[in-house]
Amino acid sequence: MKRYRNGEIWDFEREMPVTGDGADVILGLDGGTTSTVCVCMPFIPFSNVPLPDPLPVLARAVAGCSNHNSVGETAARETLEQVMADALLKSGSNRFAVRAVCLAVSGVNHPTDQERIVNWLRDIFPSHVRLYVQNDAVAALASGTLGKLHGCVLIAGTGTIAYGFSEDGREARAAGAGPILGDWGSGYGIAAQALTAIIRAHDGRGPQTMLTSSILQALDLSSPDELIGWTYADPSWARIAALVPIVVSCAEAGDKVSNRILIDSVQELALSVKAVVQRLGLCGKDGMGSFPLVMVGGVLEANKRWDIGKEVINCICKDYPGTVAIRPKVEPAIGAALLAWNFLMKESQKEACKDGNVLLL
Repeated sequence: MKRYRNGEIWDFEREMPVTGDGADVILGLDGGTTSTVCVCMPFIPFSNVPLPDPLPVLARAVAGCSNHNSVGETAARETLEQVMADALLKSGSNRFAVRAVCLAVSGVNHPTDQERIVNWLRDIFPSHVRLYVQNDAVAALASGTLGKLHGCVLIAGTGTIAYGFSEDGREARAAGAGPILGDWGSGYGIAAQALTAIIRAHDGRGPQTMLTSSILQALDLSSPDELIGWTYADPSWARIAALVPIVVSCAEAGDKVSNRILIDSVQELALSVKAVVQRLGLCGKDGMGSFPLVMVGGVLEANKRWDIGKEVINCICKDYPGTVAIRPKVEPAIGAALLAWNFLMKESQKEACKDGNVLLL
């Protein structure tokens, strides 16, 4: 383990034993466009026993955005390192007690992204630590399947992505390319369409909408002209996406423009899932096969009369009646920790078979 440039983050370890005699732990990290969460969980050295319910979490830490496409590589790394250090500090552990780390981060879209992050992590953690890097959608899927990579996950928060795995290990994704390339159906996409509708109504290119008065009032603005300055003063994805509840409220109040925005978003989200299902053949040859669909993200939460998540499921089930919708009971960061645990167990089994030993897990 090298002395990393942000070594002061780890100064707390000086007051702790570094002999490796402490209880082993696993770090699971879910890094998104809005926030980054890291959990520290105890390492369970057996795979043939049911996981405890609830799953034990020693500590949880939260930080800001860690998507390098949003904040840049340096800021993303600093956020990731800080949140891992915070989780270990809160748990009373240190890096020598870590058995495995799974970073599931948005913006990881290519093997070169994974390789770059793994190389960086190797400068931080001791050589015995197993390192795994995935897109954050993979952890979200694992949060609904308890670490099994099979089925499809739909994330719809600030951004959106559909990601899936077949039982033979093939994977596919749809959307998740960011707002410029069309994350339609995401919180950002919904809110951006609402802002556009206000401007169109103001200059006569579109119908009048309740969105105008509702959003201007929420932002303490007096006219749509001021909305232009507000938007470009800080066009961060999360800041725009925060307007989604207003769009939903307007739709529930009968605003036709808002209702159309939400209907279009449902179609786009369902289309992303259908693309993944088709490419992986998750529904079987007859289209009737069963597969898990994990639903994650604030846009899909079932707490409104205009229930976007429910409408998405209904749209998908029309074509694929075998869809089994799952609302995860644990957060994606725990899903990342379960992925790390599963990867570690599989590696241990492979090593045991290679050595000709019988490994009782």
